[in-house]
Amino acid sequence: MGLVTRDPLLYGDLATYFRERRIPTLSLLPGARIPDRVAVVITSESEREEVKFPHTIVAAPGDLVTVGVAVRKALRGTHRIRSLTLGVDPGPRPGYAVLDEQGECLAQGTVGSPEAVADLAQRLHSDFPSTALNVRVGNGDPPSYGRILNALSRQDLPRELVDEMRTTLPGRRQNDPLAARAIAATPGRRVLGRATIRITRGAVGNLQRISREASGGRLTISRALAASVLEGSLALGEAIRLTELRKGAPTPSDPGRHSAGNPSMGNPAPSP
Repeated sequence: MGLVTRDPLLYGDLATYFRERRIPTLSLLPGARIPDRVAVVITSESEREEVKFPHTIVAAPGDLVTVGVAVRKALRGTHRIRSLTLGVDPGPRPGYAVLDEQGECLAQGTVGSPEAVADLAQRLHSDFPSTALNVRVGNGDPPSYGRILNALSRQDLPRELVDEMRTTLPGRRQNDPLAARAIAATPGRRVLGRATIRITRGAVGNLQRISREASGGRLTISRALAASVLEGSLALGEAIRLTELRKGAPTPSDPGRHSAGNPSMGNPAPSP
């Protein structure tokens, strides 16, 4: 891989990305001669015009979601990727995997929210316009998969809901990207229109557990706040902040916070 950029943030992201995958890289400045041994060049949008190389990919710092797919596609040369399948394991931070028509995993990871899946699908669709894209979403988390399908409904992409009972990995705890690979490889039921977001007791209880972990065991958000988070109308961090404010506010049942002789704090008026 040729890393051709002056941007230190982009270079750092790319160097780490390929080092973790044990893919050799060569660092060059824009305008420099690119050796024959380089198969693919990655640069920034602003430096693209300075790079004269047939297989060039544009990337941005902090957003390397489609780089893996683009690199695999460029390395194949004349063997074109005809179709991509985006598999999604739903949850507060959904896992994803991108498979080609041969079942090879080209990229995997997690995104920050159910709605972010639609952003990922849009990037794949925009970066590879001549490649058919299908999205398969697992049904293991009803509130999350409903939000994912509704976010995807704004895009003209085939959507399928996959029964996760057919993709569960035996004898081990599920790993989001790994589960997403199994979901991507499993045909599902075609989904049309918008989905109904179902808030289940199990999903509420699980999110309350997550809120305890996220707050270091200091608090648990209410079921009402958990439902709002699951519906997508409130972020988990905001729900935790609201709970902290409510815990810290004086209440009539908390006499230790009241000042003696202050009628505004609920002390009785003198008897006549």
